[in-house]
Amino acid sequence: MKEDIAELEKKLKVKFNNPKLLQQAVTHRSYLNENRGYELDHNERLEFLGDAVLELVVTQYLYNNFPNPEGELTNWRASLVNKDMLASVSRGLEVGDFLLMSRGEAKDTGRAREYLLANALEAIIGAMYLDQGYDPSKKFILDNIVVHLERVIRDKLYLDPKSLFQEESQDKVGITPSYRVISETGPDHNKKFVVGVYLEEEEVAQGEGASKQEAQRNAAKNGLEVKGW
Repeated sequence: MKEDIAELEKKLKVKFNNPKLLQQAVTHRSYLNENRGYELDHNERLEFLGDAVLELVVTQYLYNNFPNPEGELTNWRASLVNKDMLASVSRGLEVGDFLLMSRGEAKDTGRAREYLLANALEAIIGAMYLDQGYDPSKKFILDNIVVHLERVIRDKLYLDPKSLFQEESQDKVGITPSYRVISETGPDHNKKFVVGVYLEEEEVAQGEGASKQEAQRNAAKNGLEVKGW
């Protein structure tokens, strides 16, 4: 385990005074169920702390560097700290290779895996704050997360996919998109919806989700890729 944590420190470019804090940050609750004698707690409290540190650093950076109104800054911040962005950063740092979780959780893919990666990154930030203090944590967040702000603004990632697809389709082809449910399967507690996004009668793309709203967002996201928007 020490060797694993040392390797993760290299990926993060941070040397911990107390490596057990970092180890706890990558320990999922499910791991404790299968390893009763494990000496550390799971990472949820660290995640809670890291989320607050992350939000403060991003808010401070935006406030100090942009004169934009509150609404725009709020949208930019949301794009930088949402689960998709954090999961992407986490993947880039190869955090998933170091996660401790149950065998069942380890098999999860898709959205469940994304949440695990995003939550672990927040927990790592919490552990870093406890171990290193504010300034090193701030540097890590600026170097690994805030660095994506230019792309967020350039590609309008601060708009949700449905809003962006509508804006682009109205601008480029003069059509307001519509959404239709293609299929609805599964029991009430575990529904799966497939929704298509259309420009008049042209089906541009489909998306899946546990709700109609999630399926619509995924359809719009896929539609943006299909159209190259």
